[in-house]
Amino acid sequence: MPIIKSAKKRVKITKKRTLRNRANKSALRTAIKRFERAVAEGDLEKAKVELVKAQSTIDKSVKKGIIHKNNAARKKSRLARMFNQLAANA
Repeated sequence: MPIIKSAKKRVKITKKRTLRNRANKSALRTAIKRFERAVAEGDLEKAKVELVKAQSTIDKSVKKGIIHKNNAARKKSRLARMFNQLAANA
């Protein structure tokens, strides 16, 4: 445990930020899973709504520094490709 006052403060701040980042990352994963579930069910309308939500969540995660912008671009690209394949097959 830290002894210096500023170090104690940094520990508190780190805990707070860790919890916030964990919640945001969990929300990101959940949004992506909901979209993937809609695609697996073959529901085009639901998938379209979930795709928009997932992409929005990804963008927010980048803005908050949860994930890197290239990681976000890759995720969004893969989700869009999944949606386009579903749309082509429907």
